[in-house]
Amino acid sequence: MEKQVTIYCKNTKSYHIYPLGISLIEIYEDLKIELKFPVMAARVNYKVEDLNFMVYKPKDIEFIDMMTPSGMRVYVRTLSMVLAKAISELFPHATLRIEHPISKGYYCQLDNLGQDISPDIISQIKDRVKLIISQGKRIVCEEKQTKVVKDLFVNQANQKDKISLFETLGNPYFRFFRIDDFIDYYNGVLLPSTDYLGLFDLIEYYDGLLLRIPNRENATELEEVLLSPKMFDIFKEYVGSNKIMNLTNVGDFNIACQNNQSFNLIKVSEALHEKKVASIADMISQSAEKVRFVLVSGPSSSGKTTFSKRLSIQLIVSGLKPVVLSLDNYFVNRDETPLDEHGEWDFEHLHALDLGLFNQNLKQLLNGEEIEIPFFNFEDGKRYFKGQKLKLEEDSILIMEGIHALNPDLIPDIPADTTFKIYVSALTTISIDNHNWIPTTDTRLLRRIIRDYRFRNYSARETIARWPSVRRGEEKWIFPFQEKADVMFNSALLFELAVLKKHAEPILAEVPKYCDEYTEAHRLIKFLNYFVPIHDREIPPTSLLREFLGGSSFRY
Repeated sequence: MEKQVTIYCKNTKSYHIYPLGISLIEIYEDLKIELKFPVMAARVNYKVEDLNFMVYKPKDIEFIDMMTPSGMRVYVRTLSMVLAKAISELFPHATLRIEHPISKGYYCQLDNLGQDISPDIISQIKDRVKLIISQGKRIVCEEKQTKVVKDLFVNQANQKDKISLFETLGNPYFRFFRIDDFIDYYNGVLLPSTDYLGLFDLIEYYDGLLLRIPNRENATELEEVLLSPKMFDIFKEYVGSNKIMNLTNVGDFNIACQNNQSFNLIKVSEALHEKKVASIADMISQSAEKVRFVLVSGPSSSGKTTFSKRLSIQLIVSGLKPVVLSLDNYFVNRDETPLDEHGEWDFEHLHALDLGLFNQNLKQLLNGEEIEIPFFNFEDGKRYFKGQKLKLEEDSILIMEGIHALNPDLIPDIPADTTFKIYVSALTTISIDNHNWIPTTDTRLLRRIIRDYRFRNYSARETIARWPSVRRGEEKWIFPFQEKADVMFNSALLFELAVLKKHAEPILAEVPKYCDEYTEAHRLIKFLNYFVPIHDREIPPTSLLREFLGGSSFRY
């Protein structure tokens, strides 16, 4: 008698019995499940698995399309491999490096191309990608002993960046992917064949390429290209600094740590931060005759608060008298807070702030008047006045930090030449390897998980559950205004993921394996496995990372 297995399909909300060893794609086709967009993968017991995954034990299964974050990752990874294969066929000596997300796409460089990137080259690559997609080539996942996999990649042109990664992780076996005779490594699952792909574009972007992907809310159209020259310059600056230290990928970083270089990396990274903060303070002090307000904005867990405190110190060195004021003081009473589309209080809405009072106070300060600063009590959701007064002296600078600080509607009546705007974000500039970038949001999410757990009594499950809402607020209220900044500050530290690893892993391990949040917790744990852990004892008490780990000499 044929052995059978029972599965529960969350899409149909029903149980089904199948032969042992049936694949996910066979189940999907048998159940005739209709998703809004093409299926990308499935969550099997809340872990993302590819459609060729075979079921041998009872499982809960949920098929996902590209409108889920996990599904979009599968799409983009697969598209990246097809792009890498197309370039290897057209330009065998060129090295593709997918560096980082920007402008709602992915910035790519072509090293050793032998010529400048031209419209003709881009057209050739696009046509080859389209051809590979149309041919419906199988994408095969293979697993072999690490030594065998290393030998395969040594012999594969321009893929030697994987070798140091394989050597430092210590895994006895590695999975890799194959299309025909082209092999590549990716840190997650891919689609079963190239014809699952569809919409994409490739355009010239500064000195490289921008890989455009489907819109994350409507996969029938591409994401809009929003040029971000200031953001691009910051990425380029820090990627350049990494190359000077010969640290481009995680494998290079791990080898440096194994060679007892981690403490030097900490010192150099912290010094770069301090130098950048000092240079920003110099820019402000040179304009101090007019500038009275410094506005600091950035997404969640970007380190705005510690940056503002460190900037204050540097401004004192420059002979100024900084005063830090949080925009949170100007929250309206909770019962006056705008509601979101679900009828819940939207604390990230611009009008969750009392703009009238805020602008009135700034005008008074500009006129040399004394004001009384409000205090917002987060426990009862009400604003109070406790007699705290503020008056700006001739050499005073008011530093205000908050997510809306760069929004022009925040202070429409304040003269522009009296403000200096700073955007802070954690822009991860090291990659796993040339084809596996590290999302900048992962660094911030890990920071927030650790901080929420240590200082706010939130579990990782609760933080992960809130994260999509936080990200929607960032997309609406923060990212559209980032290029309005006078200067940008990258708060990411080259070594930090190796430090966050030992703090985050036990917290993530507490997420139950039977909930939706486990999908993200499992992905983050797998991601952290790429890093050799390093101790945080050498991190100074003024480090921006101390805001999340504890041990800071600043008061919060």
